[in-house]
Parts: sequence; C-alpha cells; structure tokens
Amino acid sequence: MGKVNVGLRGWRFAEDDIFNDDGMFKQLEEIPKDDRQRLLRLVSLVEKPCDACRLIHGEEEIHRARQAAVVYGEPNDEVVLCTDHEADFLYWYQNDGGSEHRGTAAFDDAFEEWFDNGGRAPEEFEAVEHVETDPEGLPDPPDAQELNAMLSEGYEPERIDLREYVDDETAEAANDALADGVIDETDMDYPTADE
Repeated sequence: MGKVNVGLRGWRFAEDDIFNDDGMFKQLEEIPKDDRQRLLRLVSLVEKPCDACRLIHGEEEIHRARQAAVVYGEPNDEVVLCTDHEADFLYWYQNDGGSEHRGTAAFDDAFEEWFDNGGRAPEEFEAVEHVETDPEGLPDPPDAQELNAMLSEGYEPERIDLREYVDDETAEAANDALADGVIDETDMDYPTADE
C-alpha cells in the first residue's frame, strides 16, 4: 500500500496506518498519534475557505472565497488553500523564506503576512501537478458526529481520589480548621466589580 490524501491534498497518510483490511478507517486508538491528530483536524478543515481568498475578500465577503483543496503545515498552524492559490504558497515556501517557518507556530501567520503584503508567485512559476489515481476508491473521512462517537466508545471515566495527593500534616490542618469553625467565618460572598 502507498500514501494517500484524505479530504484535502497535502497531508499524506500511509494506507496501512489509517485503513483496516476491509479498506475502512481504523478505530482512532489504532491510528498512530500524529496521523490521528491530522485526521481529527481535517474534519474541521475540509469545509474551510481558502486562507488566501479570505485575505483577499475579508470576513464580510467570505462567501466569495473558494473552498480549500490543499493543506500545508502542522495541525492548528496550517494553511489551507484553493488550487488557484497553491502556487503562491509554494513560491513563498520555496523561494521567499517560507521554509524558515516550517514546524513553527508562526507558520500560518507568516504566510498570511507575506500574502497580505502583496506576496504572489510570478506567472512563470509552476505549481505542483497532482495526480489523482482513485479518489472515489477511498472511504469518506468521518464527520464530527462520527468522531465524537468513536472517541466516546469504550470511554471509562476515572475517579480521582484527591486524598492521595495530600500529606498527613496538610490533612490534619484542614480537619482542625473545620473543627474550629474557621470555615464558618469565611466570607462566602463573591466580590462585585464595585468592591
């Protein structure tokens, strides 16, 4: 098996890591942590508008932005782009300092600043040509409801005994304070803004 994109181009997954023998997504706990984080993040990214289009049109005209087709960067610091703006991103990354931000929290902000300041790929710059072998052959990624069900399945809440974290001396002091009525004298009113 090879590498595949799920939902958006860019983040690639080894098929063996995310699909079971039936060609369906594995249970989340069976998927390697980095891949799992990317898959969970993709759920919210597949419907997002292109970051470059958003900068061009602004939030008031966001409906004019094209839907994202590709994602670059790390989860929560990623850039999502339509096919028309992918070349601008690749030019920035390869030729205008973008690679210096690889793996940093500033990755997405650095691209947006460059783009917002007029940064664009020259017309002669050629973007990557993507080859789609069988996009219909992959299962659809789970939606937010399905993910929530997968995460909740088999979840066992854990009871924490706070007494395990308190030493005998602290516990004795707390019990003495209760016995002496110190708690009864404590002001229980929440302070207001004028106090």
